[in-house]
Amino acid sequence: MTHCILIGAPIDSGQRRPGCLMGPAAYRVAGLVQAIRDLGHTVEDRGDVSLPRLKEAHCPNPVVHSLDETIGWTDALSDATFAASGEGFPVILGGDHSLALGTVAGVARRAHAEGRPLFLLWLDAHSDFHTPLTTTSGNLHGTPVAYIAGRAGFDAFPPFPEPLPPENICLYGIRSVDPAEHAALLQHDIAINDMRVLDEFGIVAPLRAFLNRVREANGLLHVSLDVDFLDPSIAPAVGTTVPGGTTFREAHLVMELLHESKLVTSLDLVELNPFLDERGRTARLMVELVASLMGRKVFDRPTRSYA
Repeated sequence: MTHCILIGAPIDSGQRRPGCLMGPAAYRVAGLVQAIRDLGHTVEDRGDVSLPRLKEAHCPNPVVHSLDETIGWTDALSDATFAASGEGFPVILGGDHSLALGTVAGVARRAHAEGRPLFLLWLDAHSDFHTPLTTTSGNLHGTPVAYIAGRAGFDAFPPFPEPLPPENICLYGIRSVDPAEHAALLQHDIAINDMRVLDEFGIVAPLRAFLNRVREANGLLHVSLDVDFLDPSIAPAVGTTVPGGTTFREAHLVMELLHESKLVTSLDLVELNPFLDERGRTARLMVELVASLMGRKVFDRPTRSYA
């Protein structure tokens, strides 16, 4: 039995399309708490994190927006996730992907306190390897992996505790990477398990290889699941759709493998924009994926009607 601690992160500041701040409420309405409890786990919902008093921050890149607010969320979520990770299994309900600037910092603090390495599984269409200095959109939801890996350009942010070495980061399901991001990824020697890799070698082999490294190192494993990891035909409620994502069955297989590994210690659910959803379809699918991660088997799934 796992004690799951839900933390709402109603964040819209990392991008420009309104709606992600409604994500935490959508997960609750879609039955996340009951889905986890039905599997025999306990759930504690700590509500939504609030922004602290903001401090003025500056960035030389003029296109960067909402910097003060994003740094405020980073501080608040680092503290909330660090505290929850010492008491149970944090599940952070987002919110755009800039929330990972704080959540992964929080679990990195926990890993340091326990004397264990931290590993990151990034389930996303994008590599999110820009820095505040290199982004051309100004959207800070495209920067968390660079922050986590210790790239320069985050002077306005609190220093990331013990940046992750490249072999501790797995980008999985990637299919949209800017040329500047790709060049920087090669310099950092981070493996990109893009959809070509998954098509060629299958869903299972690259993931198992990474999980084996986590197990051998006795590491903590943080999973950051972006809605756009899924193909937009089954998950339309995201502002950054990229065709060619994982199918329903592939996504559930990933979650089932993660459950069987017993290695996952914390989870982000990000970029759900209920304003773009079709009668809650995407929110319910994300809840079902969490259920698979928490132990629901393929033959346990109820028949769904969206009529």
